[in-house]
Amino acid sequence: MSGDSKTFESVKAVILSAHESTTSKEKVSFYNHWAENYDQDVAVLDYRAPSLAAECISSHFCSVREAAIVLDVACGTGLVAKHMKKLGFEHFVGVDGSEVMLDKARESGLYQDLKQCLLGEEPLPLHWGRFDVVVIIGALSVGHVPVSIIRDLCNATKPGGCICMTTRSNQDNLEYKTALESKLRQMEEEELWTCLEVTEVKDWERAVSEKEDGYISGVVYLYKKL
Repeated sequence: MSGDSKTFESVKAVILSAHESTTSKEKVSFYNHWAENYDQDVAVLDYRAPSLAAECISSHFCSVREAAIVLDVACGTGLVAKHMKKLGFEHFVGVDGSEVMLDKARESGLYQDLKQCLLGEEPLPLHWGRFDVVVIIGALSVGHVPVSIIRDLCNATKPGGCICMTTRSNQDNLEYKTALESKLRQMEEEELWTCLEVTEVKDWERAVSEKEDGYISGVVYLYKKL
C-alpha cells in the first residue's frame, strides 16, 4: 500500500469515528481532538468546499470587499477565511462550537472576533443585520448543524448581503439535503432572500463511506437577503 493510501485510510478512520459521537458534548470533544490535524487531514480528502464557496461569493459580490464584514459560522480552523482573504476580503468574525478549533482560527490572525457557540442549540452570539457576507461551509449535514439555523444566518445578514451555504449530495446526506432545500425555498417564498446561484459539484471531496468510492458530490448555495 502506498504512503498516500495509508494516509487516506487513517484520515478515513478519523472521519468515520466522528459518527460515533452522538451528543453535542461528544461532537465538540471530537473536534477539539481533531483540531491539531484538521487542515492536513481535509487536504488529504481533497476537500474543496472552502475554495468553491469563496469563489462563488467573490463572483457575485459587488461592494467594496475590503470593507465587508464576513461572518464565518462553524469556522473551524479558518479555511474559508484563508480563501476569502486571497480574494480581497479582510474583516472576519468566526463562530464555532469547539474552543480548540477557535484557538487554531485565532492563530491564523485572520479574525477580528471569535465566539464559541453550540450551533443549533444556542442562539448565535451576534447582533442581527450586521454582516455583509455570512458563510457556513461544511457544517450543514446530517448529524451536525440542524437546518433550522439558516433562518439565523439570514437574520444576521444586512439587507442586500450574501449568504453562502454548502452541503453534501452523497447517499447518507440526501434526506438532510432535501429538508435544507425545502427550507431554502420556503424562505424565498417568504421574500426573505432570493437565490443567486446553486452549483452542483461532482468532485466535492474523496468518499470515506464504505458504500462509496472515488469522490462524492456537493452543492454550493448563494442567496441575497432582501
